[in-house]
Amino acid sequence: MSNQTVLPAKTERTRIVISVSIALVLSALDQTSVSPAMPAIGAALGDRLWLSWIISAYLLTSTAVSPLFGKIADLRGRRLVLHSCIAIFTVGSAICALAPTMAVFIGGRAIQGIGDGGLVAVVQTIIADMAPPKERGRYYVYISTLWAVSGVAGPVIGGVLAEHVHWTMIFWINLPVGAACYAVSSRALTNVPDVRRNYNLDVLGAIMVIVATMMLLLALTWGGTAYPWISLTICGLVSASLLLFGTFVWYQLQREEPFLPISVLGNPVIAYAGSAVFFSMASFIGLSVYFPVYLQLIEEFGAAASGLALVGLISGMSLGANISCRYINKSTHYKRVALLGACITALALVLLALFTGKASFAVIETLVTVAGFGSGSLYPIALISVQNASERRHLGIATAMFIFLRSLGLVVGLACLSTIVRATGIASHIGSGPSTLGGDVRAQIVDGFRWVFYAAASSQVLSILFLMRMEEKPLRGHAPGSTRED
Repeated sequence: MSNQTVLPAKTERTRIVISVSIALVLSALDQTSVSPAMPAIGAALGDRLWLSWIISAYLLTSTAVSPLFGKIADLRGRRLVLHSCIAIFTVGSAICALAPTMAVFIGGRAIQGIGDGGLVAVVQTIIADMAPPKERGRYYVYISTLWAVSGVAGPVIGGVLAEHVHWTMIFWINLPVGAACYAVSSRALTNVPDVRRNYNLDVLGAIMVIVATMMLLLALTWGGTAYPWISLTICGLVSASLLLFGTFVWYQLQREEPFLPISVLGNPVIAYAGSAVFFSMASFIGLSVYFPVYLQLIEEFGAAASGLALVGLISGMSLGANISCRYINKSTHYKRVALLGACITALALVLLALFTGKASFAVIETLVTVAGFGSGSLYPIALISVQNASERRHLGIATAMFIFLRSLGLVVGLACLSTIVRATGIASHIGSGPSTLGGDVRAQIVDGFRWVFYAAASSQVLSILFLMRMEEKPLRGHAPGSTRED
């Protein structure tokens, strides 16, 4: 295969990137619009004890399958994966809308998660195909803006549809959106050369990764809730997962065309960048999940107002991502802005812990916005660093592994912070309302949140350490006389 690939002109590339990015609307809106409708879903389908699995089933399958779709995109082409994932997602949406029971509904959410895992990976891989790393930041601006808008609009749309129309419309609306995404992306990619390689998929390796990941995620989801952390079930799941991951690594060394190539598995840039994002996302989940709870219990906010307060966090992340994307196009020392952003986030989290229960809402909201800004600046630079360090033939699996580590960080972070929330007594007061909190109880909850924010800050410090170890390789640009260099 040639090292240079001729691609469409710049204006055509921009159109292609925007067209395929629209497919992320399915993922971005669905992740934020379902939560406000959960009470209505529980009332309609019953089995309220399983409500948490509306989110968990989606996250479990989305995380587990992302490496699989990344590998298929490397072997069989980007278009096949993109269109297959759109179809899977819309089928899952239809099942959710038609579900007669909570069990069927959760199954539909798991199918949606499978589609989501491929959508996020392949769209970012297609963008990487469209431009060399040096120029890639300008295209990732579109994604950061899309996620910011969806993060704000999703809860509003979900709440309005559930309250004034019907909760099933949250899922029915995905069918025409999915059809539009398919039509627009299909037309945009018509004249774009697709990447294909004549190797068979390492099915056994793929199964090992998916099963090992599912066991680990189930342990993290059930630990401390359905089963004690030191129970036989949780310990058995973790042990079996680690054993299977170890077996997978040994098996990959024996394969001529492994599911996860050694050049990806052992690449230090990919390892350090992925680890940095893993711990950064573990930190971020503390704000996105528990900051609204903090506002309800300590600041006496209602559910709607506390959700709206997340606009600062989301806006900060979008601004940070936009600035880092623009900076990476102009500087050879691109890692500086990511390090600065990570340090800003760590400092904001420490101040948030110190001011918990003492500062005004304006101060707290400002700190959360600043923390979001720092987190947003890290992700695009880490992703572009991973793609810059990988070979073109492994671009899909490298991108998918990065997204896998990002999603895994969210799950691990949520499990760890949820343990702190339960241990400090916060969990027992969630949903009780601020009027029931006496002076001593309020002080206990304030101390609990202080530990939550300190833990998030500690995770961010680990992210900084891994980011410091990541090599800052020169970003590839256009080769003379071609449109693309690899």
